[in-house]
Amino acid sequence: MAKSLAAIAASAAAPAALAANPQPWQLNMTPGVTETAQAAYDMHMIMLWICVVIGVLVFGAMGVAMFRFRKSKGAVPDTALVHSTKVEVVWTVIPVLILVVMAWPATRYLIAAADVRDAEMTVKVTGYQWKWRYEILDYKGIEQPVNFVSSLDLDSNRARQGLKDPRDVQVDGVNTYLLDVDRELVLPTDTKIRFVITADDVIHAWWVPALGWKQDAIPGFINEAWTNIREPGVYRGQCAELCGKDHGFMPIVVRAVPRGEFERELVKMGGVLPDTAAIAQAPTAPAPASGR
Repeated sequence: MAKSLAAIAASAAAPAALAANPQPWQLNMTPGVTETAQAAYDMHMIMLWICVVIGVLVFGAMGVAMFRFRKSKGAVPDTALVHSTKVEVVWTVIPVLILVVMAWPATRYLIAAADVRDAEMTVKVTGYQWKWRYEILDYKGIEQPVNFVSSLDLDSNRARQGLKDPRDVQVDGVNTYLLDVDRELVLPTDTKIRFVITADDVIHAWWVPALGWKQDAIPGFINEAWTNIREPGVYRGQCAELCGKDHGFMPIVVRAVPRGEFERELVKMGGVLPDTAAIAQAPTAPAPASGR
C-alpha cells in the first residue's frame, strides 16, 4: 500500500518537475518551481513584450516610410523634423521612461533574491574537480552532521568511457546521460533554504535552472543564495563555469520532497530532528534516593 501511494505521489509530481526542467529545443524560459524562478520568468516576459511592442512600432514605421514615402513616388524629406527640439525631447524622454518602468521591478526582484534572512535551513555547497560536496549545516536552528559528496552516476560514467550506449542511460524513460548523480541533494518543499556556496580548487558555478538562479563557487569566497521550492520533483542542473577537462561531468540533482518525507530522509542521513534534539537536551530528573 505504501509503495502504491509513493508511486501515485511520484506520478502526480512528475508533470510539474518535467515542466520545470529545460527541454530540448525549448525557446522560452521555464517558470520554474520557486519564488525567485517565477520572478525571473515574470521579469523576462515583461521585457520581452516591451521589446515586441517597440519592435512592432519601429519596424512598422520603417516599413510604412520605405514603401509609402519612397523617392519613386515623389516623396521629399521633411528637414524640419531633423532639427526639431521638441522631437528630440520626445524621443529622449520616452526611452528613459521605458527604462525606468523596466528597472523598477527588476531592482525589486534582485533585492528580494539576495535576502537570505529568516531561512529555516542552511546548506553549504562546495565545488571540486569534478564533483560537489553538500553539508546540511542546520535545520530549524538545530546543527546537523550531514556531509556527503555527489558525483556523476555510474551509468553515465561508463557511457562517457565508451562502455555503454549513452542512449541507454535513462531514468523513468527519460535520457539522463551526464544529468544524473550517485547521490541526490534532498530538500524540503515550502521551506526557505539558505545556500552558502564556495569551491576548494578552481571556480565552479552551481546552477539548477528550475530554482531560478546560478551562483559562482569561488575558492576563498562565500556566496549566498536562497530558494523555496513549491513543487515536489527532481530538478537537474550542471556546473556552469568551465572548470577543467571534466567540467561537463559534474551534474547537480535536487530532489524536493514534502517536509515530513524530508525529515525522515534527514534521519537516514544521520541528521537530528528538532523534537529529538529538544528531548536529548532536556535535563534529566534526578533518580529517587533509595531508603534503607
